[in-house]
Amino acid sequence: MSIDAADSAFPRLPPHEAATLERTWSDPPGVYGWFSAVNHKTVSLRFMIVTFGFFVAGGILALIMRLQLAKPDNTLVKPDFYNQLFTMHGSTMMFLFAVPVMQAVAMYLVPLMIGARSVAFPRMNAFAFWIFTFGGLMLYIAFFLDIGPDVGWFAYVPLAGPQFSPGKRVDFWAQMITFTETASLMEAIILITTILKMRAPGMTLNRMPLFVWTMLVTSFMVLFAMPAVMLASTALITDRLVGTHFYNPAEGGDAVLWQHLFWFFGHPEVYLIFIPPLGFISSIVTTFARRPVVGYPAMVLALIATAFFAFGLWVHHMFTANLPELGKTFFTAASLIIAIPTAVQIFCWIATLWSGRLDLRTPLLFVLAFFVILLLGGLTGLMLASVSLDTQLHDSYFVVAHLHYVLLGGAVFPLFGAFYYWFPKFTGRMLSERLGRWNFWLFFIGFNVAFFPMHLLGLEGMPRRVYAYPKEMDWGAMNLVATLGAAMIAVSVLLFIVNVLRSRRHGELAGSDPWQAGTLEWSVASPPPAGNFELVPVVHGRYPLWLPRRTPAYVTGLTSEHREVLVTSVADAELDHRLWLPKSSPWPFLAALATTAFFVGSIFTPWAVVWGAIPVAIAATVWFWPSKSTTEKRTASEVRP
Repeated sequence: MSIDAADSAFPRLPPHEAATLERTWSDPPGVYGWFSAVNHKTVSLRFMIVTFGFFVAGGILALIMRLQLAKPDNTLVKPDFYNQLFTMHGSTMMFLFAVPVMQAVAMYLVPLMIGARSVAFPRMNAFAFWIFTFGGLMLYIAFFLDIGPDVGWFAYVPLAGPQFSPGKRVDFWAQMITFTETASLMEAIILITTILKMRAPGMTLNRMPLFVWTMLVTSFMVLFAMPAVMLASTALITDRLVGTHFYNPAEGGDAVLWQHLFWFFGHPEVYLIFIPPLGFISSIVTTFARRPVVGYPAMVLALIATAFFAFGLWVHHMFTANLPELGKTFFTAASLIIAIPTAVQIFCWIATLWSGRLDLRTPLLFVLAFFVILLLGGLTGLMLASVSLDTQLHDSYFVVAHLHYVLLGGAVFPLFGAFYYWFPKFTGRMLSERLGRWNFWLFFIGFNVAFFPMHLLGLEGMPRRVYAYPKEMDWGAMNLVATLGAAMIAVSVLLFIVNVLRSRRHGELAGSDPWQAGTLEWSVASPPPAGNFELVPVVHGRYPLWLPRRTPAYVTGLTSEHREVLVTSVADAELDHRLWLPKSSPWPFLAALATTAFFVGSIFTPWAVVWGAIPVAIAATVWFWPSKSTTEKRTASEVRP
């Protein structure tokens, strides 16, 4: 294995060798291939489709709630169903959409951005997708059978405990947590390993695209945040099914313990949702300003600082709980301090745009809207960091408005921009610019019409999670306006879906680099070949495609007959050794089925834990059974460049 110079800007393999490489990395055809696919691009596209499907489902639930609240004393839905609606809406958006969709996009783009042919642990990636999908479907099947959860997406005890919530509703919610957070943990491990050990030679840590940095930071946060909520939900379900008393004060438990465990996860999760879009924005701003981002080191340090401070804020969700007043002041300070790293990044983006040559296309429009909406959401966040004000506004519609300005404004606007930006890479075709602008303006206007009035409703005393309100409160007009805004958002999302379906077949052909961007994912065909890179490149800068014309270098010696990848050093991405990745297999899918049966069965009988462990063990044993290829892989891994 060696590094050679290429004869052209985009070196290619001989046709027969390129065809062999494509066959090697492609998933099997037919039904068998559908259930055994492990290629990171195939799994990622499925992940994105499923998560966006949950986003649409959660949006429909929100629209029904807004219709119920559009006028006073409305009886469109019954109180019990309304409780299920707001619980399912929150659970869907927080657990089934916001974090998983960011990881799904990263699983597609990160290997392409760092010059890798695959992600680490491709079978585990497929297993995570199936586990996540089955967990989400389980929750929605329960909802359609009228046993959906009804205690809020936060499931506070003792309301969620066995005394006040009998039946199986909360049990399904708790098991959904296990499914989704297990998938997120596996995705985080895959991304960390891929980023640190599979970068192309020459891609040192200070040459990584900022989006890759955001996913590395986010993945480490997942490792620390997700176990807290998994521990909390496991203790909850054992309280309900086994008779433990973790949250029962009468038996020595502590109900406030649930809030600490949940919000130790819950507030970092806001930044798990928020940090990846910062990478989207950096990529889009750089490309459409036609210049490298200003302050790259400051941006990276700001990301790390944000992640660090995110774990010191959870108590600001608990200011109305019986906690020491002195302790609250520390969390107030942390809630104010965390705005500083975000401000640093915003100033860097503004400097980049100010000194660039702007190309005002749809992706950049969504980014500019992000600046406006996040500023408003951030200001209300600073207000709620005050203990005295938060005590007055807690559980009011002011908090609902703040939450949506931060999450929808801080995550969904950049996400739409990312879809418009990378859709050509996913499909080889461009989304319609005209429909994109309609999509943007309807979403931007509808968002503000829907959620800005909620600030005023909260200041007037309207509590959140109420089924109805009397006419005498005079909240009807602003609730009607908010409902009209929600309808505009729904039309906007529908336009986006139409744009995607139409452009997928009839959109303008994109070519490999329609935006004239500078990062590695735009150096390959659109959509990329199965193995990503025919010849693994050697990187010489942060924006390889913007470097002065020079003879590029690439790695030779990798076989085309096996799924062989490079493993490089952590800091400087120097050649270390070669590794053969496993082939496509149906066992991740079968293992996910067995795991689903194990957890769902445990809701109804403890014997499911005993008997359900058998098919899980069989699936795992066959999945990891040594084969001839793994023996050869050990030999290949010892080869040094």
